Amino acid sequence: MVVFFTSKAVSPPVTIYMGRDKVENEELLRYGLPTDVWFHVDKLSSAHVYLRQPDGQPHGEWDKLPSALVNDLAQLVKANSIEGNKKDNITVIYTPFPNLKKHGDMPVGQVSFHSDKKVKRAHVPTRDNAIVNRLNKTKVEKEVDHEAEHQERLRLEGRKKKANAIERTKQEAEQRKAWEEEKKAKSYDNLYTDDAFEEQAAASEDDFM
Repeated sequence: MVVFFTSKAVSPPVTIYMGRDKVENEELLRYGLPTDVWFHVDKLSSAHVYLRQPDGQPHGEWDKLPSALVNDLAQLVKANSIEGNKKDNITVIYTPFPNLKKHGDMPVGQVSFHSDKKVKRAHVPTRDNAIVNRLNKTKVEKEVDHEAEHQERLRLEGRKKKANAIERTKQEAEQRKAWEEEKKAKSYDNLYTDDAFEEQAAASEDDFM
C-alpha cells in the first residue's frame, strides 16, 4: 500500500508519496524515478517520504527546491516519525533518488548514500499542525502495481524519444534545405555580378572607341 499526498505550497502542485511500512519502502526503492527526491528524519526512525514533481521539474533541481515545498515535506516526515514527532529542533535530510544506495545485507527499509555531498538538511523547529493537517486532507492510500507502472513509463518514454527523433530529423532537413537555398541564392548573386561587370566593361570599350 502506497500513501499519496498533494502539496499545493507551490504551483503547479506536486505529489508526495511514501510506503505504508518498511516492506513497501523496499518496493519504492526499486521503482523510484531519477527526478524523485527522498526525505527522512536524520538519525531517527521515520517514514521514507518521496517528492515527485510534474514532468519538466517546474520547481527546480533537488537542491534548489522552494523553501515552502521543503517545509511541507519536512513537516510530513516529522509527523510520520514516532520519536521525531515528539521532539522539537529535529533535522530532516533529503537527497535525489539516484543517490540512495542499498546493499543486499542491509536490513529491510535501511539505505545509505553514494555521496554524502549530495545530501541536504532542513531544520524543523517544531511541528506545524496547519501544514500537517492540510497535507493529511489530501491523503490517498492505494495499491500500486509498481512493475506495470514502470513498464508503462518505459513505453511512454520510448514514444516520446521516437517523436523527438522524428521532429529533430525534420528540423535538420529543413535546416539543410534553407542552407542549400541560401547557397543557391548566393551563386545567383555572383552570376548577376559577373554579368553586370561584363556589360559595364563592354560599355566602357564602346565609349573608348
